[in-house]
Amino acid sequence: MVVNCIAYKQGRRVGEIAIDDISEILKQDGTFVWLGLREPETGMLGKIQQEFGLHELAIEDACSAHQRPKLEEYGESLFLVLQTAQLVDDAVQFGETHLFIGPRFLVSIRHGSPFSYQKVRERCENLPRSLAVGPGFAVYAIMDFIVDGYGPVVDGLQERFERLEGDVFNHQFSRRTQEQLYTLKRELLMVRGAAEPLLDICSQLTRFHADLFPKEMRFYFRDISDHVKRIDQAVDRMREMLTSAMQVHLTLVTVRQNEVVKRLAGWGAILAVPTMVFSLYGVNFKYMPELEWEYSYPTMLAVVTLGCAILYRRLKNARWL
Repeated sequence: MVVNCIAYKQGRRVGEIAIDDISEILKQDGTFVWLGLREPETGMLGKIQQEFGLHELAIEDACSAHQRPKLEEYGESLFLVLQTAQLVDDAVQFGETHLFIGPRFLVSIRHGSPFSYQKVRERCENLPRSLAVGPGFAVYAIMDFIVDGYGPVVDGLQERFERLEGDVFNHQFSRRTQEQLYTLKRELLMVRGAAEPLLDICSQLTRFHADLFPKEMRFYFRDISDHVKRIDQAVDRMREMLTSAMQVHLTLVTVRQNEVVKRLAGWGAILAVPTMVFSLYGVNFKYMPELEWEYSYPTMLAVVTLGCAILYRRLKNARWL
């Protein structure tokens, strides 16, 4: 459950510490603690609550891995929920990261996400001057890492859409294609639901909470906001094209059905000619003069054949057959 627990002083790494020593380390000036957890149990969260003095409602939310992206304030600390996304076997896999942010600590909790923040930690440790500002820069680095992960997901969904678009126009109607289009649209909505709330979160971080995020940090969150806007616009464009593709798919189905109905109607009209003629011979008339003529039968067949041929040609020219 505990990935790492490291103390930093003046932006430089001091070393790993035990969880029981966190409260003592936090009392030292210029020091903050970055604790990383993965799917912790309730008992571990209770211990973390005592060490960092976290609010019980925030701990309750952290126990659940089904939270929407949000930013909530609890006294001097903040509780931030972020959703991660990545492509696994051509499907989008979502996860969650919960952050507890205080003046001297950062607690990151991962749920259902294979993402590791080791590279993020290394990036921050290579910039001690930025890390000396406090946990705000580490929060930015985590958010930037998560938002950068949305880009490959959107690109992968775009490639899937292009393949499905080709299936729509090059093949007959397929229930599987329609289901894949619907699945893709649902995943797009989920990606948008993960990314779009970050615009409001970045806005809050740039306008408020100056004690945790100094003025010089605002530029970083504006950069994240710009990335999110680009992703949001790309998702919107793809969603509109996807909706159009689904409508075109259904329209093509209707057109193909109409073609089948026209062909059936054309052949039905051709078969109506011999049906009408031959039905006359099934009527029990007393006098049928043409029966006395030896050429009546071949003449009748010739007339029927000629009528069918003329009707077939007319329907063929009208593209009903």
